Amino acid sequence: MSIMRRGQEIIYSLQGFLKNWNVDAGSKAYNQLNIAMNELENQLYEHLSFLYGEALASSLTRRLVVKLVDFKTWHPELSSANRETYLSEQDVILITYGDMVQSRDSSHLRTLAGFLNRHAADSINTVHILPFYPYSSDDGYAVIDYRKVNPELGSWDDIQLIGERFNIMFDGVFNHVSARGDWFQGFLRDDPVYRQYFITVEPGTDLSCVFRPRATPPYTPVLTPSGEKLVWTTYSADQIDLNYKNPKVLFEIIDTLFLYVSQGMDIIRLDGAAYLWKQVGTSCTNLPQTHTIVQLLRVILDEVAPQVNIFTQTNVPHPENIQYFGDGRNEAQLIYNFALPFMVLHAFHKGVAGALIDWVNDVDWPASGQTAYFNFLAGHDGIGMLPVYDILPENEIEFVVERVRAMGGDVSEKVNEDGSLMPYELNVNYLDALSNPNTPNEDTELVAERFLAAQAILLSLPGVPGVYFHSLVGSRGWADGVRQSGQARTINREKLDFEQLEEDLVDPDSLRSLVFHGFLKLLKIRAASPAFHPAGIARFFDIHPRLFSVVRVSTDGLSTVLCLINISNKPLNIRLDLESLDISTVRYVDMISGRQYEPISQLLEVDIEPYKVIWLRLSD
Repeated sequence: MSIMRRGQEIIYSLQGFLKNWNVDAGSKAYNQLNIAMNELENQLYEHLSFLYGEALASSLTRRLVVKLVDFKTWHPELSSANRETYLSEQDVILITYGDMVQSRDSSHLRTLAGFLNRHAADSINTVHILPFYPYSSDDGYAVIDYRKVNPELGSWDDIQLIGERFNIMFDGVFNHVSARGDWFQGFLRDDPVYRQYFITVEPGTDLSCVFRPRATPPYTPVLTPSGEKLVWTTYSADQIDLNYKNPKVLFEIIDTLFLYVSQGMDIIRLDGAAYLWKQVGTSCTNLPQTHTIVQLLRVILDEVAPQVNIFTQTNVPHPENIQYFGDGRNEAQLIYNFALPFMVLHAFHKGVAGALIDWVNDVDWPASGQTAYFNFLAGHDGIGMLPVYDILPENEIEFVVERVRAMGGDVSEKVNEDGSLMPYELNVNYLDALSNPNTPNEDTELVAERFLAAQAILLSLPGVPGVYFHSLVGSRGWADGVRQSGQARTINREKLDFEQLEEDLVDPDSLRSLVFHGFLKLLKIRAASPAFHPAGIARFFDIHPRLFSVVRVSTDGLSTVLCLINISNKPLNIRLDLESLDISTVRYVDMISGRQYEPISQLLEVDIEPYKVIWLRLSD
């Protein structure tokens, strides 16, 4: 009853909710609240019961409902947020570390805010700030304290400063914590509070079924007052996996989630989500309990902050990855399109688009507007390869791997069940990855045009595009950083000087300037056309072997764009049969160059220079 009474207070605190209502209306509202609360409790109970059994589920549900009601009492504006407008063609997510651009005059996060406000606010609406918490290794992914901002980057005020102009995506690094954090240090002292916060395995336990994203065992030996213990470490000895079989751990994470929401988070990226639940004798990836945790977090966020989206990072084969959409309404709103970076790279290296066209035609593109792929070509990690083993023949994969090696890139490997190694990730800057190892001194303008042609494919697809900071500003690989850190992924994580970056961007002949201004132009054009809505129709055509072709149609059917991208170093002369493309009209306008095209007898002739992008808007 006390829970319901506090829930009633929420109803009365909502601005104007019961204004001018009579007693009957108020009673009706209370009854509706009762129904809503019962439905919420039932959902929470169902998930908690599956995770922890019926004996604990009732008490855990009561505790969780109290937490939800408390949060809504303090933040009524969040729970009443409008979710009608979800995704649109104006959504673009920039991926960046908080210290990727640095100045001596302000904190790193404030420097980042200043750079983005000055250069990108009219082209990008969301910023994914990679882990900005205190950490001990892996460039932020070994979190010491979830609830603090790394003082070397700035403060919560700096995070909110970025949030004044942009939506913000936080990283939920909830699979593991740093070995130097208070939780694990308590475990090492045999502190009873933290004794069950981590997973231990007995020596000799058969873990051969466990999927390994690294070429190391899934456990690390540590010394405690009660003896040596083997703790589960999916990624490294400094990243200790949390034990979600202990409900206290789940509640710690929920409290952290509430903090992030209160600090202005718009999207939560669940890092390494596939590994959350461990069960010896299984692969320990994508288990039903893992999906249940994601579903539980979705229920919680839909209740306290329905505008916040869940984004799962699950670098697993495509059929397993798309399961994190759930039924389209009960799990993640966004998932990575992990196969895309490698497939685009393959197309450019081969100079033919056939495999890429075949693949995108096979993809089940979400069309509800409630879920979407996060399309990206580059990020803070390397280019994942697992999804493409089910798409490309092994010799085609090896062709790309050897090209990357020839250009100085590295290849990370994973351990198979039989103990053998297989390529898992290409560690290379994406601009460099597109280069030709046989022509090391290419013209700067050609390098920029090829890179932008690849990005144009990304921007032409259904879904939400993700742009890595180093891609936006035309960076090359940071070989010195790899030598300094000894980590292959450092190749794409260089820290840039603010003043030098500004100088490079105003030099019209620099690679940075050519890429940056060309990229911003594409982003602005895309955002202005409803045809690029994430849930809009996409029809892919194999018009010419060296041409990537897609027709995009807005959700209301009123806006259509034909995207033509030459992925080769050879000029093309294309004669388009407009009737077969079902896009017949009297005039076409290239949204990029402004050039007009008029067909003759339903045939449209188009010349496309090497690596050129043409986006034809149908015009009466």
